[in-house]
Parts: sequence; C-alpha cells; structure tokens
Amino acid sequence: MVKGLVRSMNESRLGAPGATQRPVAIWLLVCCFMVAVMVLLGGLTRLTHSGLSMVEWEPIRGIIPPLTDADWHLFFEKYKQSPEYKLVNAGMTLAGFKGIFWLEYIHRVWGRLIGLVFFIPFLWLALSGRIGKALIPRLIGLFALGAAQGGMGWIMVASGLVDNPAVSHYRLTAHLGLAFLIHGWMFWMALGILADLAESPRRLPEGGRAMARSWLHLLLILVVVTLLFGGLVAGLRAGLVFNTWPLMDGQLIPKGLFATGIHELFEDHMTVQFTHRTLAEITVVVALGGWWLCWRRLGASTPAVIHWVAAMAVSQVILGIGTLVMAVPVWLASAHQMGAMALLTLCLWAMHDLTRRG
Repeated sequence: MVKGLVRSMNESRLGAPGATQRPVAIWLLVCCFMVAVMVLLGGLTRLTHSGLSMVEWEPIRGIIPPLTDADWHLFFEKYKQSPEYKLVNAGMTLAGFKGIFWLEYIHRVWGRLIGLVFFIPFLWLALSGRIGKALIPRLIGLFALGAAQGGMGWIMVASGLVDNPAVSHYRLTAHLGLAFLIHGWMFWMALGILADLAESPRRLPEGGRAMARSWLHLLLILVVVTLLFGGLVAGLRAGLVFNTWPLMDGQLIPKGLFATGIHELFEDHMTVQFTHRTLAEITVVVALGGWWLCWRRLGASTPAVIHWVAAMAVSQVILGIGTLVMAVPVWLASAHQMGAMALLTLCLWAMHDLTRRG
C-alpha cells in the first residue's frame, strides 16, 4: 500500500508513469553530454587563441559559414579591423585566419545546436504528456539560462574587441560558471527521473549517511570555488607564470601576495594562481579525508560513486599540476578543464545517491 502511494505521488509529480519518463531522462543526459562537449570546445577555442576570430554576433545568419572566396575575404576584412589583428596578428594571411576561424565557428554553432536539441524535444515531450507539470517550469528556466549563456558568450567576446585583444577574465569566468551550472542542473534532474524509475537502493546507517552528505556538501563547494578560480587563472593566463610545484617562486607561500590590496585575489596573476592551486590542494585533501571516513563508517556498503569521487579528485589535481609545470599545453589544459566537469558531476551523483539511501 505504501509503495503504491509513493508511486502515485511520483506519477503526479512527473506527469507520467513508468517507462514513459525514460525518454525525458535520456534527452536530458544527451543535453548534458552536449554541454560537456561545448565546454571542451570553449577551452580549445581559448587555448588556441581562436575566440576573437568572429567579430560579429548573428544568432541566425551566423549559422552559415563562409562558402566562397568573396565570403572569406569579407570575414577576414572584418577581422582586420579588430585589435587582435592589429596588435597580435598583423600580417596574418587568409590561410592563417581560416585556421583560427573554424574552431570558433564550430563552438558557436554547437551552442545553437544544443538549443535546438533542448527546445524541440521539450515541446514534443511536453505536448505528449511525458513531462509533468511540476517539471515544466524548471525546464523553461533551464532554457532561459541557456539563452542567457549565449548572450554571456558574446558579452565575453565583445570585451576583447575594443582596445585590448583579451577578453575580460571576469566575463570568461561567468561564462564558464554558467556552463557548469546548466550541466549540473540538467544532470540532477535526470538523476531524479531515473531514481523514480529504479528500485530503491539499500539503506545506509543514518550516522554514516549524514556524515557522508555533509562531506559531499563541503567538497562540492570547494570544487565549485576552485573551478571558478580556474576560470580566473585561464582568463588572466596566469598559468603561464610560476610553472613549478609545490614551490611557487621558490617558496611555499610566495612574497607579494595582496601587496596592493584584496583586489589582487581576483586580478593579480600570482595571487590568483596561488589561490587556485591552494584551493585545489585543500579540495583533494578533503576528498581523500572524507572518502576514508566513509570507508571506516560504511565499510563494504560504501556506494561505488564515493570511491569514484576520491579517484577523480586525485586525477584532477595531477592533471592540474601537469598543466602547470608543462606551461599549459593545449591537450593537457583541456583534459584538466574536463576533469573539473567530471569531478563536479560525480559529486552531484554521489549526493543524489546518498539522498535516495535515507
């Protein structure tokens, strides 16, 4: 009787029983994957200095790439008016321009494709009754957030088209943070739907479960703050200085931190890098400490995803150290950025799993 009542509540909340909800979860997970690819493309665009090659934002017409020589020369002439060409790439050939254009073009078109893959199935799933009334406002909010992310992307690019051929590191961090927020929100909703379709997992002792949840909340906060400072490091290109670890400028705590004020926490290359790497070190210590406590309290009943969280935290800090000491090679820096997304995703998964085991 109790199971029947719970099932009835789930059906009322989600809007449809049983397997009819599975397509909604699959659709959200596909969108999560596409956002992850978008983050990867964005990182590659930044690391290869391709992000300022398109100097106009045309949400509709921008889908069509240059198709003729005349088109290419028109795009190139527009780029020649930008500060990046004048101050950095003066004398660049048309062939060189094509080399930086395509990655930014793919990045923008992929963003529009995510919008279509989200919006069109949303209409079909909603009209066919597969999405419950309670979920629809959240999905509309998610779509609005995606639209805002597109606008934030252009606001970021525009900051590098005025005088200084470098985008604002604040806007870059906001753009990156929004991408992680969208991904995490969609993933959490997909987990909720899949949980309603699956059998209840084995319950955990309340004391051990409460401790694990508190640990994961702290870890998630650290992961988010660390990745946001990673965005500041990327925007300032602060990873190209002090390429040693664990010492920085020959010391564990370099001289000159906050020399001119608290604003250096967000604007000074040395201070921003020191903050990011220190947060990363604290994060991995917290990850391993919490994992060990979970193992001691829960033993063999420790959910597998908690082990994955700890392993990913260690992998991510290794990727970060490698990126730093090798002076930010494109492939390793991209792997480090995706490692942050993997760690965030696993933390959310672990939190959701523990919630279900109450």
